Amino acid sequence: MRNKIIVSSILVAFSLGGCANMTETQKGTAKGAAIGAGAGAVVGAIAGKGKGAAIGAVVGGAAGAVAGNVWSKRQEEQKRQMEEATAGTGVAVTQTADNRLKLDIPSDISFAVGRADISPNFRSILDTFANGLVSNPASNVTIIGHTDSTGSDAVNNPLSLNRAASVRDYLTARGVAFNRIAIDGRGSREPLVANDTTANRAKNRRVEIYVAEPAPAAN
Repeated sequence: MRNKIIVSSILVAFSLGGCANMTETQKGTAKGAAIGAGAGAVVGAIAGKGKGAAIGAVVGGAAGAVAGNVWSKRQEEQKRQMEEATAGTGVAVTQTADNRLKLDIPSDISFAVGRADISPNFRSILDTFANGLVSNPASNVTIIGHTDSTGSDAVNNPLSLNRAASVRDYLTARGVAFNRIAIDGRGSREPLVANDTTANRAKNRRVEIYVAEPAPAAN
């Protein structure tokens, strides 16, 4: 019976990490929670002779939600640098729930409508960002492009990916290793707000950059 509880708890926990329609932050948090919940279930079941599995899964999941990545002094310093570099530009610089540095970059400073060429105003921001990445080689980067709902998926999907690729190529040209950067294009599938006004569509046209520093592996 105890083995059944352990296996069931782990399966439920890992299902949390595979839900569709999650944002990047939610996916990262869910994966950490899944790992923590699975481990917690095992420990709880052993310690409580089966009765503690459910409690262990809950406690382990809560801890695991932020255990996949660490928030280091280097990331804190990079966050401070980016806040200074982007002050007054409309770029949001935040620490996510799963300990990643996030840059949310609106379209009015990043790309012209329908284009994937980096705007001049965006270059100085990326220069500062690249310097921070070069000084923190342990971190990895995910760049995600988004569009509004104007136009078809046949246009928006490759446009969003091309914008992410442009940011990657700019960073690699400034010394950031290519293999540290993953890119994705979400087209219009993940709007921040309804695409019902010009202002709202501008909010949905954006690039999100995430920087994570994985927790060191246990010996």
